[in-house]
Amino acid sequence: MKQQANLIRAGQVIEHEGRRWTVLKQQIITPGKGGAFIQVEMRDLKSGNKTNERWRTADTVERLTTDEKEYTYSYTDGDNIVLMDPETFEQAHIPTALLGDSAPFLQDNMPVTVDLVEGDPVAIHLPPTVVLEVVEADPVVKGQTAASSYKPAKLSNGVRTSVPPFIETGERVVVKTEDGSYVERAKG
Repeated sequence: MKQQANLIRAGQVIEHEGRRWTVLKQQIITPGKGGAFIQVEMRDLKSGNKTNERWRTADTVERLTTDEKEYTYSYTDGDNIVLMDPETFEQAHIPTALLGDSAPFLQDNMPVTVDLVEGDPVAIHLPPTVVLEVVEADPVVKGQTAASSYKPAKLSNGVRTSVPPFIETGERVVVKTEDGSYVERAKG
């Protein structure tokens, strides 16, 4: 299905120069002189190579339709993650590379959504947030009364983030799987 380049969004799968690509990032750039263009960072589905491509906003690209399928994460096996179909209990081995930067947030029995193009997995989506324990947090420095003074902390999955001063080691917090940023203190 053809679509205008300015409608490209992260997570979509497009066909370009005879190959399939998954869109990682997209940015509209408006130079001081001339027309705007779209800069897209994308990964080749077969080789895993990344590239950047630029299109004018009026250009069209071929967008491939994706089917979504729900799975449950079972375990990691080398370079693959093993997912189970909750309806048929069949296992699917999918490359860990499809997770990208969100791989550390994968947890046992977590529901995930896999995008498929003609039966081939092209992207994995985790839930928007996860609950993790803070294993290391700097002590609060007295006198820092600025409302937005966050302090560095290390989560149980090894990811470093910033948390408010009232969060201490051992507390459970909700973080975004997209970028690891703090959302709130976990309830209960």
